[in-house]
Amino acid sequence: MISFKRLDYYKQLMRLDKPIGILLLLWPTLWALWLAAKGAPDSIILWVFILGTVLMRSAGCVINDYADQDFDAHVERTKNRPLATRVVSSKEALLLATGLSFCAFLLILNLNSLTILLSICALFLAASYPFTKRFFAIPQAYLGIAFSFGIPMAFAAQTNAIPVIAWLLMAANLLWVIAYDTEYAIVDKTDDLKIGIKTSAITFGRFDVAWIMLCHIIFIGLMFCVGQLQSLGVAYYLSLSIALGLIMYQYYLIRDRKPADCFKAFLHNNWVGAIIFIGIALDYFI
Repeated sequence: MISFKRLDYYKQLMRLDKPIGILLLLWPTLWALWLAAKGAPDSIILWVFILGTVLMRSAGCVINDYADQDFDAHVERTKNRPLATRVVSSKEALLLATGLSFCAFLLILNLNSLTILLSICALFLAASYPFTKRFFAIPQAYLGIAFSFGIPMAFAAQTNAIPVIAWLLMAANLLWVIAYDTEYAIVDKTDDLKIGIKTSAITFGRFDVAWIMLCHIIFIGLMFCVGQLQSLGVAYYLSLSIALGLIMYQYYLIRDRKPADCFKAFLHNNWVGAIIFIGIALDYFI
């Protein structure tokens, strides 16, 4: 019988105590569902994607910690994670990740064949991302693809097709992920340099803040194009204006590269995603 203490370790491994990753993955998926369904997504599809997001984000965290367990022990922010401290074994982590992924796949079986096919690609991206930090100069771009894959899946589930607008939305979200995950990477930059992990914060060097803001601005520009192509109205463009204001506040936080402020800016992106979703939903409601 599994003890409550062990369940707590598993919860930490899945990051259920820190749901920011789930939210950042969920908001773009909800944007896509609402756009694909013109404001009225199928209730079953909606719940499949909400629960699937929680399960796959949790599985991704477990795989990430499995891949990084030897690195995490040398990073201040991650040294107390269950795998880094060896209170959870590698075998347990692999079994947990497999179980979570299997549950997510069972959910997807309720949807059409195109969505099921895309889910296999999504699983590969989630499982392989942690290892890109060893050789890819900007692993945040790979993460951006993984974190954006719910977008074509949402269109596929709702319409059984992947229109051009889905790829445009995916490109926008990819840039947003690079921006906010680079803010996150600045927090660990000193430790990452010591242990040899590659991140966008290291690759961008002294231009890291400039690249973050450029990605943010292009993201907003592409989201404006999405609104034009979908004939969205005032509520949506108002939400983009508010999101732009929130991004400008992030610049204020990250400009001096203080780790605590950069982490705060990273967390702040939850509000960017939420306000854009509210704009989309409210626009269709009106």
